[in-house]
Amino acid sequence: MDPKRDPLADVSRETRRRLEVFTETLQRWQKAINLVSRSTLDGIWERHIIDSAQVVRLLPPEAMTLADLGSGGGFPGMVIAAMRPDLQITLIESDARKAAFLGEVGRRMGLENQPKIAISRIEMAPPVAADIVTARALAPLGQLLAWAQRHRKDNAICLFHKGKGWSTEVEEAKKEWQFSPEPVASVTDRDAVILRIGPYRAATGCSPNASDTPLS
Repeated sequence: MDPKRDPLADVSRETRRRLEVFTETLQRWQKAINLVSRSTLDGIWERHIIDSAQVVRLLPPEAMTLADLGSGGGFPGMVIAAMRPDLQITLIESDARKAAFLGEVGRRMGLENQPKIAISRIEMAPPVAADIVTARALAPLGQLLAWAQRHRKDNAICLFHKGKGWSTEVEEAKKEWQFSPEPVASVTDRDAVILRIGPYRAATGCSPNASDTPLS
């Protein structure tokens, strides 16, 4: 990968080692619980670590708090925690086994500022009031906006990984929400983007549902 596009090109040895510990721990736990697709394990560094790390360049420098929705195997939330240990991060994950994994990863990486882990459905977790809301491979955009509404500050920035059909998702979401998305090209997939979304609100006459089930 071109160093100019590699989000890990300039990280410290300490940060890189934290991420290596993360992948080592994930590979051990993967034998017991499904954290990522088995077909992506051989390319875990680019498919998951770099793909998650690219979000860090988009974080506002003044941000202090971040909520990661449906954290699962720790992408992108735990990668962000490794690269931005100054942030107060809340990882929201309903699966207790995956939550246990996230706690173990945080301890093994030796993070002084351990992420808070909320074992709960997103729509039932205590509101975070975050400056940044992230999610990766979780649900359609309209549903993400409904969930993020509970956990964001009014002026928060949402950063959502989206694949090839992102433009269709935007058009569908605009039926229920008023927002202005900024697509940022992914460094790992030419058809994918990171959708950067600032302040938004429900479209006139709409009451979006925040209780739908996430994608598996």
